[in-house]
Amino acid sequence: MNAPFSKVYCVDTGSHTGEENMEFDRRIMAAFLDGRFQLKFGTGSCLWRFYAWQPYAITLGYNQDSSGIDTEKCRQAGVDIVRRPTGGRAVFHADEFTYSFFSDSSEQNSEIYRMVHETIRRALEPLGIHAEFCRSTLQRSQEAQNAGSVSCFTASAKYELQVEGRKLVGSAQRKTRNVLLQHGSLPLSGRHKELCGFIAFSEESDQKDIREEMDRKTISLEEILGYTPQYGLLTELMRDALRTVHSSDVEVLQPVQLSDIL
Repeated sequence: MNAPFSKVYCVDTGSHTGEENMEFDRRIMAAFLDGRFQLKFGTGSCLWRFYAWQPYAITLGYNQDSSGIDTEKCRQAGVDIVRRPTGGRAVFHADEFTYSFFSDSSEQNSEIYRMVHETIRRALEPLGIHAEFCRSTLQRSQEAQNAGSVSCFTASAKYELQVEGRKLVGSAQRKTRNVLLQHGSLPLSGRHKELCGFIAFSEESDQKDIREEMDRKTISLEEILGYTPQYGLLTELMRDALRTVHSSDVEVLQPVQLSDIL
């Protein structure tokens, strides 16, 4: 599918706190919902945002029970806890490349999900990474069901990306009317698995189970490549992939260009 967007924009907002990152996305989504974005940038346009986290943060899905996270351990480690406007489960954002995608379109959610991951798949090809789509939802093992329900990376959905059968990108969506926001995390290193250390487990064995499950079911760019690629390289590769995937023009914005609609 060539996504039905008249114009494709992307912006790199760099590193921010967890609350700043999520507030930025809430404001962009509000600008799509009331038409401010379309008025300035054109009807039928979409926006990709690339960013990172400083300090590291745990995001919770919109409806996720926060009691599954040990807030005291997070406080001691200087890790932010913040709620995403999208669904899904908890993600530990450390060494990663994060994106948000916004559109106002009648296209089915699943088609946009596929298009977003196809863009990421193509962006990784110059690194020698040949990711594949998950064809169906992967079920968690019964013994890790309770602990695993906390972590986004222990379950996969159709059209998510995997390498060697292990999940590479975690994504979640939220749609209000025709406005869709999709979040996604691409781990640069294996530090996303450190989420296990911040889950409020009732038994030590639960922590061991979920760590083993994350090792078995997830993978990072460092594990594939043998080194950790730089965030800046990923932004360049994503911009190139956007130009390949979209038949419409792609324009790179500066954050200040969004300031008057946020």
